[in-house]
Amino acid sequence: MFASRPVVHPMEVAAPAPANPAQQQPAGVLMKDLPGMPGTPSGLALRVTQFLLATVSLAVMSSTSDFASVTAFCYLIAAAILQCVWSLSVAIVDIYALLVKRCLRNRRLVALFAIGDGITCGVIFSGACAAAGITVLINGDLQMCSENHCASFQTAVSMAFMCSFSLTPSFVLNFWSTAFAYSRVAAAG
Repeated sequence: MFASRPVVHPMEVAAPAPANPAQQQPAGVLMKDLPGMPGTPSGLALRVTQFLLATVSLAVMSSTSDFASVTAFCYLIAAAILQCVWSLSVAIVDIYALLVKRCLRNRRLVALFAIGDGITCGVIFSGACAAAGITVLINGDLQMCSENHCASFQTAVSMAFMCSFSLTPSFVLNFWSTAFAYSRVAAAG
């Protein structure tokens, strides 16, 4: 593995000062802690926001009596459940990292978060798009809102869209840091 590990060697002589004071760390050894990354307070806030939006979408859609008759609504329910589980599990990891005051700089872990964010973002966005299409069909084309729960459907769809939009910063930051870390390691090695 190409990650740096802290090693302590007792020295009786003072360590030499670096030749260039601007370069304290060797290039390509540490990843930066950007706001929104896993293990930061803003990353935890993003995960909690994603969890709450997916939970509201799930609760509103499942509170209607006729959601099970439409496949797109069932798909949105499944996507919201997946998003709730993913966001809650990553939020628990973030809380642990914040409690022990440890940064999550492991390349494999950040790559796993990037892949998971990308998959869940695609799934919740496609579920929201499918449910939005059916909602527009019921509301605008068929004019059947008096028989259905159009306001509930629209609320659930809008929460799912907001959830997918709140996932985008997490995915972009994790993907960027993973790509940046791999490119720095490849350049150093």
